Order: sequence, then structure tokens, then C-alpha cells
Amino acid sequence: MTIPSFNTALDLSGAYGLTAPSRNITTAITLPGDVHGALLAADLIPDPYFGENEKVVMWVGETEWHVERRFDASAADIDGYLTLTLSEVDCIATILLNGEVVARTDNSFVRHDIDVTGKVHQGENTLRIEFGVAPDVAKARSDAHPFPIPFTYNYQTNGLKGIHMNFIRKAACHAGWDWGICTMPVGVYGTMSLRKAHLARQDSVEVEQTHGTNSVELSIKTRVFAFAHGEVELEHRIDGQIITDKVVVQKGENVFTHNVTIQSPKIWWPAGQGAQPLYELTTNLEGEVTTRKIGLRKLEWIIEKDEIDHTFKCRINGRDITMMGANWIPADAIPSRITPAVIRDLLESAKAANMNMLRIWGGGQYEPDYFYELCDELGILLWHDFMFSCMSYPSDRDFLASVETEITQQVRRLSHHASIALWCGDNEVIGSLNWYPETRAEKERYIANYDRLNSMLHRIVEDEDPSRRFWPSSPSLGYMDFSDGWHSDTRGDLHYWDVWHSAKSFDAYRTVNPRFASEFGFQSFTSMNVIETFSEEKDRNPSSPVMENHQRNNGGNARIIETMTRYFRFPRDFDQMVFLSQIQQGLAIKTAIEYWRSTKPRCMGTLYWQINDIWPVASWSSLDYGGQWKLMHHMAKRFFRLVNVVAVPNADGSEITLRAINDTGRPISIALEVTAAKVTGESRVVFSGNSAISADAAISVTTIAAADLVADEFLYFTWKDASGKILGENDYFPKPYKAYELVQPTISSSWSDRDGQAVLTLSSDKPAFFATASVNVPGYFSDNAVTLLPGRPVELTFIPRHGAAVTAADLSASLSVRNLAETF
Repeated sequence: MTIPSFNTALDLSGAYGLTAPSRNITTAITLPGDVHGALLAADLIPDPYFGENEKVVMWVGETEWHVERRFDASAADIDGYLTLTLSEVDCIATILLNGEVVARTDNSFVRHDIDVTGKVHQGENTLRIEFGVAPDVAKARSDAHPFPIPFTYNYQTNGLKGIHMNFIRKAACHAGWDWGICTMPVGVYGTMSLRKAHLARQDSVEVEQTHGTNSVELSIKTRVFAFAHGEVELEHRIDGQIITDKVVVQKGENVFTHNVTIQSPKIWWPAGQGAQPLYELTTNLEGEVTTRKIGLRKLEWIIEKDEIDHTFKCRINGRDITMMGANWIPADAIPSRITPAVIRDLLESAKAANMNMLRIWGGGQYEPDYFYELCDELGILLWHDFMFSCMSYPSDRDFLASVETEITQQVRRLSHHASIALWCGDNEVIGSLNWYPETRAEKERYIANYDRLNSMLHRIVEDEDPSRRFWPSSPSLGYMDFSDGWHSDTRGDLHYWDVWHSAKSFDAYRTVNPRFASEFGFQSFTSMNVIETFSEEKDRNPSSPVMENHQRNNGGNARIIETMTRYFRFPRDFDQMVFLSQIQQGLAIKTAIEYWRSTKPRCMGTLYWQINDIWPVASWSSLDYGGQWKLMHHMAKRFFRLVNVVAVPNADGSEITLRAINDTGRPISIALEVTAAKVTGESRVVFSGNSAISADAAISVTTIAAADLVADEFLYFTWKDASGKILGENDYFPKPYKAYELVQPTISSSWSDRDGQAVLTLSSDKPAFFATASVNVPGYFSDNAVTLLPGRPVELTFIPRHGAAVTAADLSASLSVRNLAETF
């Protein structure tokens, strides 16, 4: 049967006029897009990221803006029921069509489907959006609220006055954060179209899976909005099967469910555990065609009583798989700069570092469709917060109604994705009740207020996506538990910030034993070539106004430097300080993750804070703004290896146990060799042996007494598989690096081209620590910040980013190699 093609859509994206009446500004803007991007293109504002320009352009988010365009509609375009669809209108806006107000919006996370039947003319029409001043609206709502609801202290970094973001629905970090610039962008970021329907339009398509022995049954639930009673034709196509149905619709929302069985299914696995086959589902409602890609997998969260307290682990296709990854924030503070190419680059770097999960943090945004499609393709699972973070929110009727629409739409939009692993109510909202004088003084009131919102979120997930777990908050000890469980490590998920915020030693990571660590981090400066993009030479000092403006956590630069004096000798210049800060950052997170992974199956997830940056800034990220790998990202690729060996000292440091970790689904055998090496180059073998490790397990291989090491020795160990292939290398220093008399090595380098890739070989006459190669081409080496020992050359393959192709000749002239010994 051929489905008739009545339904069409007129794309309304493109060039609009942009005006600010109060400032006599008239220019052009491209939508989807934002005002900052338009003003930058017209050279009407300086780069907000340079120097201290954040303060210079603050007026942009405090100004009313109007956008307008004319569009032509043919008789065929308007011959039917018409819907004006505007998605991600940010944020307070009045929508006018041909001079008539057709909608008012105040939630940037909602798709607005506006019935404009009879309001569009044949010929020329005018669409106009008038944006209000979001900070003013937020303050007015806060002032009118019957009791105070304080906003997060993160909005007051660097002397900012703060914005009542908890009273409006837009990305909370648009007003700044302890890593973010305050831009308060204005614009439209999603779909802009005029949709014509013969009788009905698609609203959503959801897919539930039931897994059998050798088949998967799909239940396809299609929501159709009908403008009147009648009959429409609906078709689904997947795996060569076609379902065509004539269905009767009533005015309003209609739900139709069709079942299809996939025989001998190709099963989807997270990255590192198998392939990511995707089945294309095409849905056709009388010419309105949408496509979705479906990964077939069974995913459960196992939260059940055990001998410790309660487990917290992700079971995928019958296997308990350790989640390894990081937290995700929006990719740019100027939304128009977020593109599919930018997102792909960042997500491919996540996969390249052996990550299988990212946590979409609750102070950011629901990402565009292509983000989730890429995660499906790459095998990256998502812990997905709803967009509430670090402060209380209203729970009045109007606010809850807006949020109900938001969450319902987002769950319906995203639930078919294999990558969505869990819905989480918020980030740190219940914990924030202990942060503010108002909430501490009347905690019972604010708990009741919190529960009204959180319970609604739980209900929506149970109704709309019953096969997925809803977790109340992050961190949380569990359902209806409103206690502050930040430092409880026997159940639930844990945020551990004592090493950074309380300036504890890196060893403190080994004093907690989380079931699932969903946040923890340590800062570094962004890379020197990035610092050069926002500063002048005179600014390149950690206490200059510009460097402090590009540090949003109070005392952050001082904490980086103070910690540096504990572990390293003081660097000789600013460039070396930046390099050393990234070594230090990687060492901190390596300490945490290697230990927590070694406690498997107690700890079944480590997601560090954070993978990416929203602008160039000193932060906890492992990728610079723009996607360049910091040293920690290279280290992450190593500490997230599926088969790993790590050194775990006991509490007093008198013994060092080598733990082997196998996060594959098959048993393996490894040959481990442990060497005691001197920083001057001499070495001796202190252990050599074979070990069998069960699937998804961690075991102790050997224990070495610290007293058996002489003063200038450290441990260096390698492990091979049964065929003799080296699986990995690692090292452990019993003392801070500053305690060793490092010898300045001579590092030799040579290039070759092999199988279409440029390969760099490094060798050294003396031990070289954190030996780091860099070139002036976007990309990364297959390993970096490595330990070089005499007689052990290391080959590093260069992987260009953005799909580029390079040869050794393209790279050799810009090669730079540095190491720890040259920092002082």
C-alpha cells in the first residue's frame, strides 16, 4: 500500500532581521542561532571569551531583542491544518504571526506546536519573535514568590551579581558557573517550521523492547495529534518489515501501538564490549516522514541488598559492566557554535579514551537529536539528569505544569535511544538544602517543596518510559531518602569533592569506597596555546586579572599552585606551570579511578568531572575548549583500559599491592613483570608471574613491601597477554615526585609513515616522566605523557581530528617533546 503524501513542512530557518529598539541596533541574524553570534558576525561586540570582555558584553543578555522575517507561502503550503513548530526558544518570548500574538513562551526546553490554521496567507507573511529580558523576569518571579528560594552561589563568581535562574527554564549555566562564563544567550536553537497536515501530525514515536531467546519484540507507540475526527494512514518500516494501518483519530492526542518482531537480532553493546548495530525505523504519517535508529539491548540497574548495603550497577545484555567516563556540560556558551561536527569531535574523543558512559549534567541542557544519535553510533551510554541543579526550585502550579510538559516531551523524544541508560531527577538539589541560610533555617519546608517537583518527575518517567530506571538525584542514597548522603559510600551514587574543595591529599581518594562515583575532579590550567587565544603576553600569570577571570572557582588558581608544591618542585616559568598543572590533574584522577576500579565489584562506575569546557578556562576538564586533549585525557585512555593493572598502597604505605582488573566478558591470562627502577636508569625485576582473571573481575596479583625499595626507586610494570602482546604499562611512585633527584634525559625522536598514519618513535637515555609530544596540527597521539625508560623505545601513532589526513612530513617540523625534569 502506498501512503498518500498530504503532509508537508515549510522550513522557516534562515536569515532574520535583528533589532534592539532600546539600543538602536539593527543587523542580521541566522536562526537557529543566537544574538551573541549575530553581534559577533556584525562586529558589534568583541569576543566575549577574550580578556575580561565578559563584563563588556553583559548588556546583551540584559536587552530586549526582536527578530523578524518575511516568508512566502503558496496555496498548497496552507491547504490544510497548520502548525507553527518552534523548538528551543530561549527563553522569554512573544511569538507574532502577521502581527497577531499566537504564543508566549518561557521554557527553552519545550517544543512549541502552535495551531495557526487560518492565520497564514497565500503570498507574503511575517513571523516575529520578541524576546524579553530573562534576568528581569526571573527576579520578578522570585520577588513575588511566597517564600525565598535562593539561587546558586555559582552565579556570583568573579563579583557577578547573580540571576534567579531557578525561576525560568533555560540552561542554568547560561548565567555562569564555577567553570562557566555568564552570557545569558538569547535565540532559537531548534526546529523552525510551518507544518501542514491533512488531518493529523506526528507528535512522538516511542519504542519499547522485549527480549526473547533469539528475538526482540518491538512495541512502537505513535502519538498523533488530530485537528478533527477522521481517518489517517500510518506506516512503520524496520528490518525489511512494513506495518501499514488505517487508523481512526479523534480530535486531540491519539496513541497507536504496533508490534514487530526482530528475529536473530543484532545486539547493541556499549563501547569496548561489542558492536553497535542500529536498525532504522521509518515512520510515515501521510507524507510526514521521521526516522529513528534503534539499538537492541536489554539494560537494567541492579540496586539490591548485599553484604555491604546495596549494589548500584548497570547490567547490559545480562552482564554487569563497569561504567567508565565523565560528566558532560554544554559544548559552548554561545549556542550557535555548537554543531554536529563539534559534538562528533568531542564524543569521538570520549570513545577514544575508552569511555562507555557520559553523564549529562543537570545544570546544562537537553542536547539536540544528533548528539544522542552519535552516542548510539559510538556506544556511549548516558546517565541523563533532568535540568535542575544546585538550588531549590518553585513547586507552584504554573511552574510544575511547565516542567511537566518539558519532561514529558523530552522523555518521549529521547526514550528510543539505546544510549539512554538512566533518568536522574537533578544534580545536587537535595544536598543544596544544607548550603543556604534560608533552606537550612526551614529545611522541612524546602524538603516538602523539593518532593512536589521530584515526585512528579518520577511519575512522568514511570508513565512514559517504564522500562528505564528513575534515580531521584545525584548524589542520592535512594528513593524517598532526603538525607545528605554525599559522603556515604555503601549505597547509591557518590560525589566526592574533598580532594579539590577541602584540599585533601590525593591519597584521600583511597579512604572512600563508592558503589558508583558520579562526580569528582581536580582542576588544571587550560593548555598554553589556548591561553594565548584569550590573553596578551602580560596576562600570562596565574594571579593576573585575565587569568583570574578565566578561573571561576573561588581560590582555584591558588589551590592548583598550593597542591603543586606538595607533589612537585616549583616550576621555573608560567609555561611550565601550565604543563605541570595538567600532569597534577591527571595524577589526581588516576589515583581515584585506579583505586576505585580495583575494588570491583564494590565500585561499578566512575564518571569524573568533567570531559569538556564551555569556554577557555581553568577547570576540571580533560579536553580543552575546542576539543584538544589535555594530559589527563591521555591518562584517562590508560586508566580506563578494559584490562588494567594498578598499584594500591595500604593505609600507611608500607605495602603496595598490584591489582589486575578485567572488564571484559571473557576470562583472560596475563603475564605481569614488575620492575624497581631508579630515576637514574638502573632497574631490577621484583616480580614476574602469570595470573588468570575471571570475566568482569579484579584480583590481587602480588604485594611488594615498600621497605624493599631503595630511596630513589619507583615501580614500573608491564603486562602481556598469552601471545606475548603488551596490553599495558603503568608505574607507581611511593613518594612525591619532588622527593626524587630527577636526571635531565636526552629524548630522541624519529618519524615514519605506516599504513597511512604518521608514527613517532621516542627513546631516552635516562628515565623521562610524563614525556609529552605535541604538534601544531589538531589531533592526538595514541599515547602521551608516558614514562620512557632506557632501552624501551615507545611508538606513538598520530590520530588527526576532524577527519583530516596527515603524513609524518606534515608534523615533524612542529614537534615539541617535554618531560617532568625540565619543569624546574
